[in-house]
Amino acid sequence: MGHREYLGEAAQLATESVENGWGGPFGAVITHDDEVIARGQNRVLLTADPTAHGEVEAIRKAIQYLNPDAPTVSEGHQNEYTLELVPRPEGSPDILPERARMLQGCSIYTSGAPCPMCMSAIYWARIDAVYFSCDWKATEEIGFSDDFQYEDFQRPPDQRSISIQQMYPELGDQAYQAWRDKPNHHPY
Repeated sequence: MGHREYLGEAAQLATESVENGWGGPFGAVITHDDEVIARGQNRVLLTADPTAHGEVEAIRKAIQYLNPDAPTVSEGHQNEYTLELVPRPEGSPDILPERARMLQGCSIYTSGAPCPMCMSAIYWARIDAVYFSCDWKATEEIGFSDDFQYEDFQRPPDQRSISIQQMYPELGDQAYQAWRDKPNHHPY
């Protein structure tokens, strides 16, 4: 399969989401070594979860596929790490020399250009490439626009549309200190 087939599958998943009333026309396919390893559809209306975008759903499934031995968080497994550490890619601005692999080596195909949340998830997942069918203008024309978020992110925190303020840093620092003190913390 190639780009056209992967984008076609993402578009089919998006169409199914609309036809079933699950959410907007957004589907995603994640590939690894030219094989589809995960699929996702927008299910915001189905689940009432505003994070249930096609890309996020596909990322969650891809992690499960590539990391099938991940333990459930239970008494006997809560301190196990299952994500392999890999060196920082050459030229990366990363501040650490290595991190968990996540979805390096994967590509994501989407029916529409990813929104800011999905693009952030793609960055955090360390996906190598993003391919999309419909652009931001086409997405805006059907009633979905993320322009206000991009504009708001550029404002200082005290001028954003959502109230953002730091309070009691000493409370959060307790958890930060636990991370700093943990000799075998696993950077991700």
